[in-house]
Amino acid sequence: MFKKGSTGTRIINVRNLTKEQEEQILTYLQGLVYAWCNTQSDSWFSARDFLGGKNYYWQGTPMIVLYDLFEDEKLAGQAAGKLLKKAISRDKREFETRQAYQCRQYRWTGN
Repeated sequence: MFKKGSTGTRIINVRNLTKEQEEQILTYLQGLVYAWCNTQSDSWFSARDFLGGKNYYWQGTPMIVLYDLFEDEKLAGQAAGKLLKKAISRDKREFETRQAYQCRQYRWTGN
């Protein structure tokens, strides 16, 4: 969930995914968020931290569906960001959010 009064919390759905594909991706992203909060709880994060840079290899994960769907890394990354926002909105913990470095970032508030 987002901290009360947060801006930029509107959820945009990703089209052309089956319910099953979306749920698998959301579960995968939730696991990444959980791991981040346990190891770097005071740090801001974005989809880029989980899925970009050294983590670009999506084969063998539910994320590959996005790459196959869009056949474009940039569009697949944008879709991943939308799905990360949705995963965080469903989380029981509270997160701050901000727009920085041309992407949406999140940080667990500790609640």
